[in-house]
Amino acid sequence: MSEVRQQPRTVQWRYAVAGLVAAAIALVALLWYGKGARPTLVPGLPHGGPVTTWALPTATLVSRLAAVATIGLLLAAVVLSPRHESGSLSGIGYRRLRASGWAALLWCIASLVALVFHLSDLLGAPVHRVVSVNALISFVTDVIHGKALAFSGGLAALVFVISRVALRPTGGVIALGLALLAMMPPAFTSHTTDEGDHQVAVSTMLLHIVPTTLWAGGLLALVLVGTRNTGQLATAVRRFSPLATVCLLLVAGSGLLSAVVRLPRLSQLVTSEYGQLMLVKTAILVAIAAVGWWQRRAAMPALRRGDRRRFATVTAVELVLFGLVLGAAVALSRTAAPRGTTERDLAMGMLGYPMPPPLTFERLFTEWLPDPIFILAGLSAAVAYAAGVWRLRRRGDQWPMSRTLLFLAGCGLLIVATCSGLARYGPVLFSVHMAQHLLLTMAVPILLVLGGPITLALRALSPAQDPAWPGPREWLLAALHSPVSRFVTHPIFALAFYMVSMYAMYLTGLFELALRSHAGHLLMMGHFLLAGYLFFWVVIGVDPSPRGRPAPPLRAVVMLASMAMHAFLGIVIMSSRSLFAAEWFNTLPRPWGPTPLDDQYVAGGIAWSFGEVPGLIVIAALIVQWIRSDEREQRRLDRAEDRAEAEGRESEALRAYNEMLAKLAQRDANAAR
Repeated sequence: MSEVRQQPRTVQWRYAVAGLVAAAIALVALLWYGKGARPTLVPGLPHGGPVTTWALPTATLVSRLAAVATIGLLLAAVVLSPRHESGSLSGIGYRRLRASGWAALLWCIASLVALVFHLSDLLGAPVHRVVSVNALISFVTDVIHGKALAFSGGLAALVFVISRVALRPTGGVIALGLALLAMMPPAFTSHTTDEGDHQVAVSTMLLHIVPTTLWAGGLLALVLVGTRNTGQLATAVRRFSPLATVCLLLVAGSGLLSAVVRLPRLSQLVTSEYGQLMLVKTAILVAIAAVGWWQRRAAMPALRRGDRRRFATVTAVELVLFGLVLGAAVALSRTAAPRGTTERDLAMGMLGYPMPPPLTFERLFTEWLPDPIFILAGLSAAVAYAAGVWRLRRRGDQWPMSRTLLFLAGCGLLIVATCSGLARYGPVLFSVHMAQHLLLTMAVPILLVLGGPITLALRALSPAQDPAWPGPREWLLAALHSPVSRFVTHPIFALAFYMVSMYAMYLTGLFELALRSHAGHLLMMGHFLLAGYLFFWVVIGVDPSPRGRPAPPLRAVVMLASMAMHAFLGIVIMSSRSLFAAEWFNTLPRPWGPTPLDDQYVAGGIAWSFGEVPGLIVIAALIVQWIRSDEREQRRLDRAEDRAEAEGRESEALRAYNEMLAKLAQRDANAAR
């Protein structure tokens, strides 16, 4: 019956074409209304001409639609498709992966076309007058918009290659990660992030772009390259539904925060073209949420009964609405945002917010600089952990309260380290940055690994009922047993990744790059946390390790080596008479506090002294683990001895002891002869 009710392939393509037409209509109408296609021409100021005016947003829209298709098809191939018993991709997964390659190629081409017209728009002259090989090379290497477009296009080309040669889900996962990374440059180069609260604006844009792309792309993939089996389609839609709900919440929250950040006054939501376009986009998203509710209430039950027609109809409406949203988003990016009343000075341009007042201990806890990404990460981890503990206790299993408290404390400390006054004063004072660094690499990871989140997840998650549809527990086990996990959890690699990256950060230009770029800042914070978590997972972690847990003496040696290298880094910073990130700290107009070189000396002292305290705590924890391990081993031997005595046989320990004595006696006899 499911075969008979299958929607024809031509009908599925009509749904996609309807979405494309809706996107084009929204782009043209809203671009004209927002004056993005009718710029005010000032005598004496250059302009790119009508071709650039329309070709640039068109190329941008095509690249975003191609990105949505690429990511959606990859998501469908990896998560929303069944697997063979061998773990390889099924036929439908293979088709989706190959189709994502062609979408990625279109994405790459559209990004390169947009790069050319961006250069024309920047120089204010028609394409044929300004575009040349040298101009393009200079644009790609020196201008942030050029770098972003080249980065996005290059990653899209790499996704195309991987999608064309990969045969297993691992290749699809790698391609999906690269495609999501290629989606992020627009968030860092949008003109709307030039206002105050730069960090909040950029993070909000990331939390808006990525969920929208996953949501629209997954829906498009289910329709465009659908399976012939209605039962498999119903399973895929059921899997996609929770992801769509999460994306809806993220899009709604980030949209609300975006309006607060980018509109200086609430009245500008209705008095400015930019605010009015935001209202139009919001109204479309509300309509998508309503259609999604309709999908869940009516279409999904019908699909489980074998009727695909209602699902196809509702999905077609959603695709048209998503096309309108993408067109509105591109038109919004070409519309001038209202200017705030905050005066921009050198500090504002460098930091993204006004120069904070002189540092006091109290202001570290009152002058917060919230970052939505880290707040969401900390809260999500805490909620997921609490849900796992609740599930265990609901079925009668126990979970140590100490682990719960440690993990929740780590989540809270993560938010404090990345969003409190430490975040506001970190780019201003090297010493504050060093304190933030130590919290993220030592204090937060220690608390998180002692919470045992992987063990909790393996116990709380239920195994998949169908081997062809692996679930989160199977994905986690596959990741733990992968060759990559075995490699990165080797003590030598964990120590090198933890320490060498720190030296590279401060003894090269990476530190100043992270200060100047919010993308670099996010990568630096994420790297600190990842390196610390990996290292302390190997040293004192309670979760299962892919290579087995090293002996306590070896872990103690690794910890002592890290303490010595950490202290030496502090000494290097203290004794250096040349300023790290000199151009940044010498240019930043800070009218209070110590000189940059004196502050650097304090930062080195913090790295030397404070960095040893968590190390000593870890050594103490290792000694305790060692003692408890010996006690557990001795109890095991005692139980074996008692069982052997009760059964009237020789225990394994006594047998091994007697064999050792016999070998010694034989050796002495041989020596005497």
